[in-house]
Amino acid sequence: MRKIAKKEISIKKIRFDAEEVFRIGGFYCSEAIVSAFRKNLDPSMPIELIATASGFPIGVGRAKCMCGAVSGAVIVLGYFFGRVEPSTITCGKSTKCMELCFEVQEEFRKMHKGTLCCHIHVKGMDLLSGEHKKQCVMFTGDMAEATAKIIAREYGLKVID
Repeated sequence: MRKIAKKEISIKKIRFDAEEVFRIGGFYCSEAIVSAFRKNLDPSMPIELIATASGFPIGVGRAKCMCGAVSGAVIVLGYFFGRVEPSTITCGKSTKCMELCFEVQEEFRKMHKGTLCCHIHVKGMDLLSGEHKKQCVMFTGDMAEATAKIIAREYGLKVID
């Protein structure tokens, strides 16, 4: 696990910030999630991680595959729990990170039609419509919140809301 200085977390603030920066058009879903964690939990997180998330919106480069909000959650969990040096596939860091990423995507599936597929979630929607944006802002908030809960639990952070 990456060391962080924070001892407490506001899950509501992380959710709000992720939703708001997407809602106003500053970032897409995956970028918004990374940005919210950088702002609220670890300001030392490299800003380039937001750029790393830039290819995932609308199901990976508009391919409408895996929801970009899930991708953003996976990037954040990888940052906090992933490995930075090669090791065996059974390495604790590797398996722990994969377990947490599986958990967050399962949470998304439980909340949203049992699928990660962006194509299914936006079927019949105009991607420039308010309906699409409202749904994706909600998905972004859901994944920011689920990720914050996992991080709070794993780091033993005090949840202040």
